[in-house]
Amino acid sequence: MNESVNEHITERSGTPPGGLPPSAALVVEDDPGIRDFMRFALSRHCTFVEVAETPAQADSLLARYRFDLLIVDIRLGQVSGLDWIQEQRARGDRTPVILMSEFMDELTSARAVGIAAAEVLPKPFAVDQLQVAVDHLLRRQGEPGPLTPDGGEHTAVPDSHGLELEGIVGQSEAMRSLMVLIRRIAGRSTTVLLEGESGTGKEVIARCLHQFSGRSGPFVPVNCGSISPELLESELFGHVKGAFTGAQQSREGLFSYASGGTLLLDEIAEMPLHMQAKLLRVLEERAIRPVGMEKEVPVDVRVLAATNRNMTEEVNRGNFREDLYYRLNVLALRLPSLRDRPSDIPHMVELFSRHLARELALPPLQIGEQEMRQLQQHDWPGNVRELKNVMERAMLLGQSPVQCLKQAYSVAPVSTGERVASHGYPGDMTLAEVEKDHILKVLAEADGNKSEAARRLGVSRKTLERKVKAWHTRAE
Repeated sequence: MNESVNEHITERSGTPPGGLPPSAALVVEDDPGIRDFMRFALSRHCTFVEVAETPAQADSLLARYRFDLLIVDIRLGQVSGLDWIQEQRARGDRTPVILMSEFMDELTSARAVGIAAAEVLPKPFAVDQLQVAVDHLLRRQGEPGPLTPDGGEHTAVPDSHGLELEGIVGQSEAMRSLMVLIRRIAGRSTTVLLEGESGTGKEVIARCLHQFSGRSGPFVPVNCGSISPELLESELFGHVKGAFTGAQQSREGLFSYASGGTLLLDEIAEMPLHMQAKLLRVLEERAIRPVGMEKEVPVDVRVLAATNRNMTEEVNRGNFREDLYYRLNVLALRLPSLRDRPSDIPHMVELFSRHLARELALPPLQIGEQEMRQLQQHDWPGNVRELKNVMERAMLLGQSPVQCLKQAYSVAPVSTGERVASHGYPGDMTLAEVEKDHILKVLAEADGNKSEAARRLGVSRKTLERKVKAWHTRAE
């Protein structure tokens, strides 16, 4: 007989704090690297995470435990994860499931099957995309309050017209004005350009636009900076069998997968110039041409684009086509930075404190009025993500958030008499360890976007990728 969620979580990690219902996830994935990544990513907001390499191992775990969520790769060696899920459904198992695949045709087939309480997730994906999919399914099941991609709990904020926008945190005038605009344009097919600094929640806004658009198709986010320029055209438009070396079968692209729905082109400024020309034609003709195909295929997709760059400057530098910029900029939404809406910080602090207390099994932070005013006066260059990280560091170290900020932004003299920023690194850390820690922080602030992180670090993307690969190799 299956152990209850509370029983098997207590066995592994103790009773969850606050008396809130815990959540347990099972990952079925044959790639060991992805299994490790999923275990780490899910542990941030699932109390209990198990992994299995094969459906047989998964069956053994299901015989012992009752899970709240299954995350299954469709292609498990010679076995179909989709077939295995259908077998589970035939046995009466209604556990919500996320089906993963790097092949769009497999995801399309999974959607066509119409499995109840299921989401599909195209590989590769970022941590925040996984998190949003997980939270969506758990929210349906009435589980603990889900998290936004910036790490905070979803909160439904009504605008002045009664429309509730889930995932948007804040009652400031800047956020309320943004909500009014979202309501006005959500039901239109107009292309929207979302602008704002990293960490301001551009994907959250994009999901709100899709949620209230009335479109029946899926919401499909893609990070243009995370896909190599050589593969981007195939990823977006698909390809036919034999179109290039290694194209052993035809494959649908993300435009086809998002049919009837919304496609978010995140980090649009990272798109290569030759692809910008192709995208412009798609937006004008509402048709795509898969790689290797002679004819165009009509598509019904609403396109949203997002960037943290100054697009006017990118155009002036010749990095972005002016005609595409004007085509995307039919309507632009500028997301306010956290420093521009300090009145929202107390509410965010409260949400982060509650969530982190559950996650870390630590008491919530008690923050006085004076300290809260100091938090509101901080510049927050990393926006909501930085606020969340500071809160977490404070709870782990038993310090106040203001203390953590002072340590992070303190200045210290060096032998030349100059003053440099200090990140509070212990004196016994090696240069390599400091370099790794700094690179990982910049990557986190850039939402995992290696191109943007490399730009901030002043190195090439290849150099950054080489260092990250070396760390993984040494870890193995």
